[in-house]
Amino acid sequence: MKEKVVAINRVAKVVKGGRRFSFSAIVVVGDGNGTVGYGLGKANEVTDAIAKGIDDAKKNLVKVPLYKHTVPHVMEGKYSGGFVLVQPAAAGTGVIAGGAMRAVFESAGIKDVLAKSKGSSNPHNVVKATFDALLKMRDPMQIAQARGITLAQVFNG
Repeated sequence: MKEKVVAINRVAKVVKGGRRFSFSAIVVVGDGNGTVGYGLGKANEVTDAIAKGIDDAKKNLVKVPLYKHTVPHVMEGKYSGGFVLVQPAAAGTGVIAGGAMRAVFESAGIKDVLAKSKGSSNPHNVVKATFDALLKMRDPMQIAQARGITLAQVFNG
């Protein structure tokens, strides 16, 4: 499993003696072959927050459809104020996406993709919107079997 820290946030709580700091970390884990998950960890130390985030992410793993190292079709994802647009790309294009989205795609094993984040740039919302888009994707092999046609006919009509 590959682990990527998307964002670390320092939170201050004001108490009688001054400020008490705590940390929250968003972590994405994946096997690089279509399985990916995200988690949020909170603790008084950065390393503990990351460890908790990794544990949380491993509990929330999902399988996303891949087609020739890219996504099968265009999809929009939405979560709260975050909107993302995900498009398939030709081989050799690479991952063209912003920071939070890039971590999700690389962990999932998506090598060629065009993506645009619209709306909120908050890493929480962007990661969840990206997962929304990936979970709404449909596997081309299953569509071909359901329609009783070949894989080439699914893409070329």
